[in-house]
Amino acid sequence: MLIESIWTRLDTVWLMTDDTGGGTSGSGKRLSTRETAGRLGVKSETVYAYVSRGLLTSRRAPGGRGSTFDPEEVDALARRSGRGRPGGDGMAADRAAGSSGGDGPWDLTARTGITLIDTDRYYFRGVDACALAARYGYEETAAWLWTGELTPGIRFTAPPESLAAARRAVEALPAHSGLVDRLRAATIAAAVTDPLRFDLSAPTVLAAAPALIATLVSALPVREADAADGPESALAERLWPRLTRHPADQASVRVLDAALTLLIDHDLAASTLAARVAASARAHPYAVVSAGLGAVDGPLHGAASGLAHRLLTEVLERGSAAAVVADHLREGRRIPGLGHRLYPGEDPRARMLFGLLEDLPQAAPALTAAREVVETTARYTPLHANVDLALAVLSVSAGMPAEAGEAVFAVARTAGWIAHALEEYQERPLRLRPSGHYTGPTPPQPLP
Repeated sequence: MLIESIWTRLDTVWLMTDDTGGGTSGSGKRLSTRETAGRLGVKSETVYAYVSRGLLTSRRAPGGRGSTFDPEEVDALARRSGRGRPGGDGMAADRAAGSSGGDGPWDLTARTGITLIDTDRYYFRGVDACALAARYGYEETAAWLWTGELTPGIRFTAPPESLAAARRAVEALPAHSGLVDRLRAATIAAAVTDPLRFDLSAPTVLAAAPALIATLVSALPVREADAADGPESALAERLWPRLTRHPADQASVRVLDAALTLLIDHDLAASTLAARVAASARAHPYAVVSAGLGAVDGPLHGAASGLAHRLLTEVLERGSAAAVVADHLREGRRIPGLGHRLYPGEDPRARMLFGLLEDLPQAAPALTAAREVVETTARYTPLHANVDLALAVLSVSAGMPAEAGEAVFAVARTAGWIAHALEEYQERPLRLRPSGHYTGPTPPQPLP
């Protein structure tokens, strides 16, 4: 409250001394409706809408002509809503003040009971996520996250019609298409085969979610000819031969399953926010997943593990982490796989996966390379390994392509996007709709 009061007074002083401030002086004069509208960058009608909704308090002007407003209250509202640019376009603010079409005042607070991140640990619905990954598989954890009920041994199966359409869509893509490109195409194809996709009730969404995830995995082409692909197999077992030609062994699949489980959700990451915005607009679950997949495609989010994969490959080829790190820094590139803004120490997901990877003899060279990268960089900068580096150790040691980690991330996070969609469907529609802060030329401008 003290900080807000200080800023309110500073804003008031600035507006008092600015030629466009609306005519307020240092005498404590109240603002007229016109001055208030100018300070907020809206129309006069919008000012009265704010009053009716309790956002502003008005007082009758002396003589009973018009209303007056407290400058500090007006400035506080302008600051909260990001408005008040003199001469700016108040149309977005006017829309935000209205009540039609669900386009009311926006709210970027996403109330969620899914994930809590706390110092060096994170929790799914209050349960340590690493403990869940150590005890249960991906499908069991995802279903529990959606429903609150644990079903041991549950398997996600793909409906035949959905899977057939998804496979046709994936096969129609160019041969060089990436794994996440194929996941996007499979998502759209699966959507059009589901006539109930617009039913956003929880039972319908909960029926579609596991079917979609199973479809996404089974629509990817198999690299290993003799791989088991039946619905009785765990999802990680079905995903493994689509990422590598190396035969699956129980320990390796266990690492992949743990990675899927650990990556189900991580609070409001970029892709999850995109998914919640889509759900706020009442997009169906397939469209929500498509929104998440769109945000994944970037080097700062889902694709970060691919950069770490290439880093480890280069370290193994050159036999020196120091030389590779030095080249990255000389070229102005960051060292991928290190640091996380939410964890002051090592990413708990990386810590658990590194522990599991230690049981894989074939992972020893990549694991050693990863630790050398961390040790080399930590000489002067206290950075720790994050989950992208752990995924890179898995993908390099298993002979997977560089994009494999991104595909694992996308498949895993689909369950989290669905969980967030279920939450968002219970919120007021279109609440995640901020108003733009217009910075263009002051209208009216001549036609080009």
